Amino acid sequence: MSDETKLLEPKEVTIKTLRGVDKTYVLSMFPAIAGREIVANYPLTAIPKASDYKANEETMLKLMGFVGVKLPNGNIQPLVTRALVDNHIPDYETLVKVEIAMMQYNTSFFGNGEISTFFVDFAKKTLASISPTLIPLLQRLSEAVKQHTKNSVPNTP
Repeated sequence: MSDETKLLEPKEVTIKTLRGVDKTYVLSMFPAIAGREIVANYPLTAIPKASDYKANEETMLKLMGFVGVKLPNGNIQPLVTRALVDNHIPDYETLVKVEIAMMQYNTSFFGNGEISTFFVDFAKKTLASISPTLIPLLQRLSEAVKQHTKNSVPNTP
């Protein structure tokens, strides 16, 4: 069985690298459960200061396992490892372009190259649920700091 049969609905795309070279990649559809995991984790793990980079990297590597490159013998090699990604994608910018192309191919959440209101609404709901959790924690932390300050005795000579 060739690697091509493992990719669902393969589609070739050409992406311009940082150096201006056109590279061809084979995008594929996510299987249902892997797709759910990737689409659920991808935006959340990429939020600066609130995310876990390692979780985001794991999600990216899972996504890249559904991207392939055509080998000289005609077979398609899925980019299932970090080494394969690094060997076939020459720079960070190209990697991001491939990731965006995959998300566009696999979701209806992208329209005309822009993130739809789905992610805006999702972010609002997420922030709304975070505030009620963080405010009581910050209040308790603030009280603990105040108590510590009141109980401290200044050093006097």
